[in-house]
Amino acid sequence: MPRVVSLIASATEIVAALGCKDMLVGRSHECDWPVTVTRLPQVSRPLFPVNRSSGGIDVAVKERVSLALSIYEVNAELLKALEPNVIITQTQCEVCAVTPADVERAACRMTDRPVKIVALEPNTLGDVWESVRTVAAALGVSERGEALVAELGGRVRAIAVRAAALGPRPTVANVEWIEPLMSAGNWMPELVELAGGVNLFGEAGKHSPWMTWEELVAKDPGVLVVSPCGFGIARTLEEMPLLARRPEWPRLRAVREGSVYVVDGNAYFHRPGPRLVESLEILAEILWPAEFRFGHHGTGCVRYHALQGAS
Repeated sequence: MPRVVSLIASATEIVAALGCKDMLVGRSHECDWPVTVTRLPQVSRPLFPVNRSSGGIDVAVKERVSLALSIYEVNAELLKALEPNVIITQTQCEVCAVTPADVERAACRMTDRPVKIVALEPNTLGDVWESVRTVAAALGVSERGEALVAELGGRVRAIAVRAAALGPRPTVANVEWIEPLMSAGNWMPELVELAGGVNLFGEAGKHSPWMTWEELVAKDPGVLVVSPCGFGIARTLEEMPLLARRPEWPRLRAVREGSVYVVDGNAYFHRPGPRLVESLEILAEILWPAEFRFGHHGTGCVRYHALQGAS
């Protein structure tokens, strides 16, 4: 049976969804779902202070990148002791998770056994399904991979068909980072469109773009979704005053109409794995509350009021 170390949270979720959780022998510092995987040895750690504000994290990460320094560190000795023969990482974003270069530096200490390094690069929803197939093939369970893709795709199509019949379609802006302001790219524009919205910023398959307040005000979204990558709802709510204190804030239609939502950008939305379907469900509930009720309000998302806070 393969011995697997997953260095990306979405891949850990894929392994579990394939029914192969028992193959996991190690995880990254971000792998926290299913909850039982937190008992596994943690093989990586961030090399920047994660407890800073979004602005502080941005400065720290950019400083390390400018100096050509790694963002994360892999514990080579622990990795060797775990004796994996499959290591899963990613090439999609050097800021989001451990990269193949980080893994290769650590794997150089493991020359006494063959190790397969599986590097995922999901940029679109279709790429995410391919990641499922790639992981399944590496674990020797390709048929399970096809079955999981079919099941997830079916759930997506069911929501998309219902949403397509509704109207008028609300305009949506996603905030993936608060300070500085960043919109969401990659698979997020697809999810918005599938949920029956009109995506205003970011392009499917491309990295998340920076966004100015002038651009946000000019496009004046009807719905504003705030989902900082790696932040849960509680942490995002702590940072919402950075947005709400801006002079441009009350000029936004979403603010005036009470259509600002804080969502869990850590568990959902920015993890390219099975729970992107739940992310779509959350968006559908936000955009069409009378039509979709999946039960995510209060756990996956909350409505934010600039004066009253969250509800």
